Amino acid sequence: MSFFKSAALLLTAGAVSGCSSLAPMVGWELVRRGSTTMLEYQRIRPTNTVHFGDASVKAVCIEYNRDMPLDELVPALQAELKTQGVVSRVYDAGTAQRDCDHWLRYAGSIGWGVPPFGEQHHAYLSTATLSLHRADGRLLSSSAYGGDSALSRWASTRKKIAPVVKALITGFET
Repeated sequence: MSFFKSAALLLTAGAVSGCSSLAPMVGWELVRRGSTTMLEYQRIRPTNTVHFGDASVKAVCIEYNRDMPLDELVPALQAELKTQGVVSRVYDAGTAQRDCDHWLRYAGSIGWGVPPFGEQHHAYLSTATLSLHRADGRLLSSSAYGGDSALSRWASTRKKIAPVVKALITGFET
Protein backbone atom coordinates (compact mmCIF):
# COMPACT_ATOMS: atom_id res chain seq x y z
CA MET A 1 0.00 0.00 0.00
CA SER A 2 1.46 3.35 -1.02
CA PHE A 3 1.85 6.32 1.25
CA PHE A 4 -0.99 8.11 -0.53
CA LYS A 5 -3.36 5.17 -0.18
CA SER A 6 -2.54 5.00 3.53
CA ALA A 7 -3.22 8.70 3.92
CA ALA A 8 -6.51 8.40 2.03
CA LEU A 9 -7.53 5.48 4.25
CA LEU A 10 -6.69 7.53 7.34
CA LEU A 11 -8.76 10.48 6.11
CA THR A 12 -11.67 8.19 5.25
CA ALA A 13 -11.50 6.48 8.64
CA GLY A 14 -11.50 9.88 10.36
CA ALA A 15 -14.47 11.11 8.32
CA VAL A 16 -16.68 8.15 9.17
CA SER A 17 -18.77 8.93 12.21
CA GLY A 18 -19.89 6.44 14.79
CA CYS A 19 -18.20 3.81 16.89
CA SER A 20 -16.61 0.72 15.52
CA SER A 21 -14.98 -2.23 17.14
CA LEU A 22 -12.60 -2.35 14.15
CA ALA A 23 -11.26 1.20 14.67
CA PRO A 24 -8.23 0.13 16.76
CA MET A 25 -7.27 -2.48 14.15
CA VAL A 26 -7.53 0.07 11.33
CA GLY A 27 -5.44 2.53 13.33
CA TRP A 28 -2.77 -0.08 14.06
CA GLU A 29 -2.66 -1.10 10.38
CA LEU A 30 -2.19 2.53 9.36
CA VAL A 31 0.70 2.96 11.80
CA ARG A 32 2.32 -0.28 10.63
CA ARG A 33 1.92 0.54 6.93
CA GLY A 34 3.06 4.10 7.48
CA SER A 35 6.31 2.97 9.08
CA THR A 36 6.92 0.56 6.21
CA THR A 37 6.28 3.36 3.72
CA MET A 38 8.74 5.60 5.56
CA LEU A 39 11.39 2.89 5.21
CA GLU A 40 10.78 2.73 1.47
CA TYR A 41 11.31 6.48 1.04
CA GLN A 42 14.52 6.81 3.06
CA ARG A 43 17.31 8.39 1.00
CA ILE A 44 20.28 6.06 0.95
CA ARG A 45 23.51 7.33 -0.56
CA PRO A 46 26.76 5.60 -1.42
CA THR A 47 29.97 6.86 0.15
CA ASN A 48 33.67 6.90 -0.68
CA THR A 49 33.14 6.26 -4.38
CA VAL A 50 36.29 6.09 -6.48
CA HIS A 51 35.94 5.57 -10.25
CA PHE A 52 38.78 5.59 -12.75
CA GLY A 53 36.59 6.28 -15.80
CA ASP A 54 37.50 3.23 -17.88
CA ALA A 55 35.29 1.91 -20.65
CA SER A 56 31.84 0.81 -19.59
CA VAL A 57 31.46 -2.62 -18.02
CA LYS A 58 28.93 -4.97 -19.61
CA ALA A 59 29.68 -8.20 -17.72
CA VAL A 60 31.17 -9.02 -14.32
CA CYS A 61 32.03 -12.10 -12.34
CA ILE A 62 31.08 -11.80 -8.67
CA GLU A 63 33.52 -13.38 -6.25
CA TYR A 64 31.34 -15.06 -3.61
CA ASN A 65 32.33 -14.04 -0.08
CA ARG A 66 31.57 -16.82 2.40
CA ASP A 67 32.38 -14.46 5.29
CA MET A 68 29.31 -12.31 4.49
CA PRO A 69 26.43 -14.30 6.01
CA LEU A 70 23.52 -12.37 4.47
CA ASP A 71 21.81 -14.60 1.91
CA GLU A 72 20.01 -11.79 0.13
CA LEU A 73 23.12 -9.73 -0.70
CA VAL A 74 24.27 -11.56 -3.84
CA PRO A 75 20.79 -11.70 -5.43
CA ALA A 76 20.42 -7.96 -4.65
CA LEU A 77 23.79 -7.28 -6.28
CA GLN A 78 22.83 -9.26 -9.37
CA ALA A 79 19.44 -7.56 -9.67
CA GLU A 80 20.98 -4.10 -9.43
CA LEU A 81 23.76 -4.96 -11.87
CA LYS A 82 21.07 -6.09 -14.30
CA THR A 83 19.27 -2.77 -13.77
CA GLN A 84 22.51 -1.05 -14.81
CA GLY A 85 22.75 -3.24 -17.94
CA VAL A 86 25.50 -5.46 -16.58
CA VAL A 87 25.35 -9.26 -16.84
CA SER A 88 26.77 -11.12 -13.83
CA ARG A 89 27.85 -14.59 -12.79
CA VAL A 90 28.88 -15.79 -9.32
CA TYR A 91 32.00 -17.84 -8.59
CA ASP A 92 33.65 -19.09 -5.42
CA ALA A 93 36.79 -17.22 -4.41
CA GLY A 94 39.87 -18.70 -6.01
CA THR A 95 38.07 -20.24 -8.97
CA ALA A 96 39.16 -17.60 -11.46
CA GLN A 97 37.65 -17.92 -14.90
CA ARG A 98 39.71 -16.97 -17.92
CA ASP A 99 36.73 -15.39 -19.64
CA CYS A 100 36.08 -12.89 -16.80
CA ASP A 101 37.41 -9.48 -17.75
CA HIS A 102 35.92 -7.78 -14.68
CA TRP A 103 35.50 -9.00 -11.10
CA LEU A 104 33.26 -7.60 -8.42
CA ARG A 105 34.37 -8.24 -4.86
CA TYR A 106 32.41 -7.29 -1.77
CA ALA A 107 32.75 -7.23 1.98
CA GLY A 108 30.43 -6.06 4.68
CA SER A 109 28.91 -6.56 8.06
CA ILE A 110 25.49 -7.32 9.42
CA GLY A 111 23.69 -6.04 12.47
CA TRP A 112 20.93 -7.62 14.50
CA GLY A 113 17.88 -5.98 15.95
CA VAL A 114 14.14 -6.01 16.34
CA PRO A 115 12.43 -4.00 13.58
CA PRO A 116 9.73 -1.47 14.44
CA PHE A 117 6.56 -3.29 15.46
CA GLY A 118 8.44 -6.58 15.22
CA GLU A 119 8.89 -9.25 17.83
CA GLN A 120 11.95 -11.19 16.69
CA HIS A 121 15.55 -10.24 15.99
CA HIS A 122 16.48 -10.01 12.31
CA ALA A 123 19.79 -9.59 10.53
CA TYR A 124 20.21 -6.50 8.35
CA LEU A 125 22.97 -5.14 6.14
CA SER A 126 24.95 -2.71 8.27
CA THR A 127 27.91 -1.89 5.98
CA ALA A 128 29.06 -2.98 2.55
CA THR A 129 32.02 -2.18 0.34
CA LEU A 130 32.06 -3.10 -3.34
CA SER A 131 35.10 -3.03 -5.60
CA LEU A 132 35.34 -3.63 -9.33
CA HIS A 133 38.62 -5.00 -10.69
CA ARG A 134 40.10 -5.93 -14.05
CA ALA A 135 41.15 -9.54 -14.56
CA ASP A 136 44.75 -8.52 -13.79
CA GLY A 137 43.64 -7.16 -10.37
CA ARG A 138 43.74 -3.42 -11.15
CA LEU A 139 41.02 -1.47 -9.36
CA LEU A 140 38.46 0.18 -11.66
CA SER A 141 36.07 1.52 -9.03
CA SER A 142 34.87 1.15 -5.49
CA SER A 143 31.93 2.39 -3.46
CA ALA A 144 30.41 1.73 -0.05
CA TYR A 145 27.22 1.70 1.99
CA GLY A 146 27.57 2.66 5.62
CA GLY A 147 24.35 4.25 6.76
CA ASP A 148 22.55 2.81 9.71
CA SER A 149 20.10 5.50 10.71
CA ALA A 150 17.26 4.39 12.91
CA LEU A 151 14.95 3.90 9.93
CA SER A 152 17.27 3.03 7.03
CA ARG A 153 18.65 -0.01 8.81
CA TRP A 154 15.31 -1.74 8.16
CA ALA A 155 15.20 -0.92 4.45
CA SER A 156 15.68 -3.93 2.18
CA THR A 157 19.19 -5.04 1.27
CA ARG A 158 18.44 -4.28 -2.38
CA LYS A 159 17.30 -0.74 -1.51
CA LYS A 160 20.55 -0.19 0.40
CA ILE A 161 22.83 -1.67 -2.24
CA ALA A 162 21.16 -0.11 -5.34
CA PRO A 163 22.83 3.33 -5.15
CA VAL A 164 26.18 1.72 -4.34
CA VAL A 165 26.04 -0.51 -7.44
CA LYS A 166 25.01 2.48 -9.56
CA ALA A 167 27.95 4.51 -8.22
CA LEU A 168 30.30 1.57 -8.82
CA ILE A 169 29.28 1.32 -12.48
CA THR A 170 28.73 5.01 -13.33
CA GLY A 171 31.07 6.76 -10.89
CA PHE A 172 28.34 9.10 -9.67
CA GLU A 173 26.97 9.21 -6.11
CA THR A 174 23.41 10.24 -6.93
